Amino acid sequence: MSLSVNSQRLIAVSDIRGKESVQQSNGEIRIKPDVCSACSGTSWEQVPGKGVRPCRCRNEEHRQRLMRAANLPRLYDGCSLLNYKPVMGNASQLRAFNYACRLAENYPADGRGILFMGSCGVGKTHLSVAILRGLLDKGVRCLFYDFGALLKQIQASYNANTQMSELEILAPVIDTEVLVLDELGASRPTEWVRDTMLQIIRARYNDRRMTIFTSNYMDEGCGGESETLEDRIGVRLRSRLYQMCQTVVIEGEDYRQRFDKQS
Repeated sequence: MSLSVNSQRLIAVSDIRGKESVQQSNGEIRIKPDVCSACSGTSWEQVPGKGVRPCRCRNEEHRQRLMRAANLPRLYDGCSLLNYKPVMGNASQLRAFNYACRLAENYPADGRGILFMGSCGVGKTHLSVAILRGLLDKGVRCLFYDFGALLKQIQASYNANTQMSELEILAPVIDTEVLVLDELGASRPTEWVRDTMLQIIRARYNDRRMTIFTSNYMDEGCGGESETLEDRIGVRLRSRLYQMCQTVVIEGEDYRQRFDKQS
């Protein structure tokens, strides 16, 4: 492909030095694209005395493809296990952090996921995304979904003008190796919502695929008429989650309130 710049042709050529450069010769400007210096763009790296092996750049390209397909919100770009800081003296946050580290380190182990339960702003989603990032670095296929957003996508598929069917939306959610479903129970528990949740969770439960959930709803109400997680998702689903996931309750103050205090 050529591009016109000041009436001169731009021609892309390979560069085994791994640096992007520009050369001009006989009226032509040659752009040398970035090429891996270890394999010179072949995807195979020479190992002295042993032959060749897949180059590390191939692994990095694969990791980047997995990262793009994981549907991680940009809001959580910086979330990792390295920068999750349990509040001093908060045993529940330290316990949750340790569970997250063990899951990321030992995957697939026994295949059980985690259900992070707790109020807003205690780090449930941060830890969930951090686990996914750790697994993506290992080449594990992962997917993140806010449960309310997933339901809206499914509902939109019922429109005759939509480009995707319900099956096409649900297939990657059901089939991905590791799934995070954020904000479980947040959507109003209609019969359709519960049926959709049951379809997803039952399929992953039967195939023993790891799922990580977060929820603001607890197993016991906080007094008055507050709802429990079982109230929101139903008895059958809550029963399956006991076997699918380790329940980890996180307590603490809403860290997002700090931003208001800083303004």
